[in-house]
Amino acid sequence: MLRLQSRRPLPHPLNRATWMPRYSANLTFLFPELAFLDRFAAAKAAGFDAVEYVCLYDHPAEVLADAAKRAGVQTVLLNIPHGRWASGERGIAIFSDRVDEFRASLVQTIDYCRATGCQQVNCLAGIMPDGADMAPLRAVFVDNLRHAAGVLGAAGIRLLIEPINTRDIPGFFLSRTRDALSIIDDVGSDNLFLLFDCYHAQVMEGDLVATLRQNLSRIAHIQIADNPGRNEPGTGEINYQFVLAELDRLGFPGRVGLEYRPRASTIDGLSWMASLQKSAAK
Repeated sequence: MLRLQSRRPLPHPLNRATWMPRYSANLTFLFPELAFLDRFAAAKAAGFDAVEYVCLYDHPAEVLADAAKRAGVQTVLLNIPHGRWASGERGIAIFSDRVDEFRASLVQTIDYCRATGCQQVNCLAGIMPDGADMAPLRAVFVDNLRHAAGVLGAAGIRLLIEPINTRDIPGFFLSRTRDALSIIDDVGSDNLFLLFDCYHAQVMEGDLVATLRQNLSRIAHIQIADNPGRNEPGTGEINYQFVLAELDRLGFPGRVGLEYRPRASTIDGLSWMASLQKSAAK
């Protein structure tokens, strides 16, 4: 079984409280004012030592690896190729007529991981056709995940699946934590984990901390944004001071990805970290 990364503090110029988790900057969302390849250095300058992004495979693996190396950041999460993104596809792993395409894409996934040093990937399930029966889609998904977990595990890469809310992506096949955990059980691999996105979970089910407490050993990566708006923590209804402090108390060993839309500049928006520190010190 692949081991989760050990904890170590993340240096940060914002003088964060020691109980804060290890963050990674999601470059698909943060620093939107910059060209994508310039966001690696911007993340480092802002104090991050790790990055993640929705990999669209439009940059060669070597280019992404070089941008991260020059910036001095680690790449901690990529995606398995997820179909024609520009056409609205959000994964192909549930479709029986695209099994060969999905499984062939794992070769490209491994190539990108080897180039960038990334050790875990997220598999987006896909959007269900209108009126589709979920049972056959689920069966294909389970078979594809079982295959991918083995192939990726042999390459030293952890496989994750992520529930996504159906308000932002109508018809997305996997939208609730309990369904993701049931699929993980059916796959039966020790190389399949949950990516728990607090924003998506809040929209669909709430009860964030109880879910984290009950399932932390099955969660390899966490992402955060506030609701509504998917903006910075502290701009909506989620009490992130409580959520993040509980993650520390539980000893979560993975990364917490900042996958939110900055309301203004990314740097100004990072003030939420200092605000949490100030509140925690009271």
